[in-house]
Amino acid sequence: MTGDFRPVAPVDPTNLRPMLFLDVAREMMLDSGWSHRAVSVTMESHTGPGRFSFYGANNPDVIEEVHAGRTDVSILNPAAMLTMAHRGTGPFGARKDVAAVAVLPHYDQLGFAVASRLGFKSLADIAEREYPLRVSVRGSIDACTPVMVDVVLRAYGFTLAGIKAWGGQISYDQPMPNDPSRLGRLAAGEIDAIFDEGVVMWANLIAGAGAEFLPLQDEQLTALRAQGYRDGVIEKSRYPSLPGDIATVDYSGWPIYCRTSAPAPLIARRDTIVWDIGGVHQPPLPLERMVRESPSTPQDVPLHPAAAAVWQEHGYLP
Repeated sequence: MTGDFRPVAPVDPTNLRPMLFLDVAREMMLDSGWSHRAVSVTMESHTGPGRFSFYGANNPDVIEEVHAGRTDVSILNPAAMLTMAHRGTGPFGARKDVAAVAVLPHYDQLGFAVASRLGFKSLADIAEREYPLRVSVRGSIDACTPVMVDVVLRAYGFTLAGIKAWGGQISYDQPMPNDPSRLGRLAAGEIDAIFDEGVVMWANLIAGAGAEFLPLQDEQLTALRAQGYRDGVIEKSRYPSLPGDIATVDYSGWPIYCRTSAPAPLIARRDTIVWDIGGVHQPPLPLERMVRESPSTPQDVPLHPAAAAVWQEHGYLP
């Protein structure tokens, strides 16, 4: 095995083999050629009934699994999706039994980039013309993105499926939008639009690809706010190639969540947990940020009572 992971508890016959396979899974995940990245971990007792399960990938279907008690803890992005589940809005027809444990810091917005040659100035223009747009959205590795894109499009009276019904094409692509397979196709005129998040990686590149972000309007932002989205801005100060600030919806936060009726698991080893995109050596897990409201850690879903008590005990909450 490679890497710097070390056991934090004594190794005995009951945990030796499980730890072996957890180590194997970790090394497989660190292999850039390994494609299976949606990880489930189920822990069971040999001495009695019961089980405990984690799901460590961004899948909106797992919200129902947590609500139903089939999965105990998971994580997703954006925080707005968990807010909608808690409220029973957006893609959710009823309220789900979910509570936050903490929110990993992540600041982001959703971007609706469309080729300038088409002349559209808003999503309402696309809806009015029922234009057969060729759109690239995220694929199955980040299945939340097309769901949350559709929440926005519905505020304008259409959906991704509606675009297909007009004769358009929806391309579900795995790479981030700055990849040549997406931004390059937009620049070449092979697709007409990219609807996606992670704007820090591509917002400053769309002008060079002959495209522009479509701003969202006040009427639709008000409706989206009521569902659980927060207002967002793609700022010209961050991305100088933009003509100005772009009004959109916020896509921040990676909430760790469970059921309100479940005992909340709490995080130890904060100094050795890798929690952010980037290098192997990272600063300690920022618990003091993860339990407080900020632009990168939206706190619209109540904390699990057990989690809140522990954060208070350790001084992270008043």
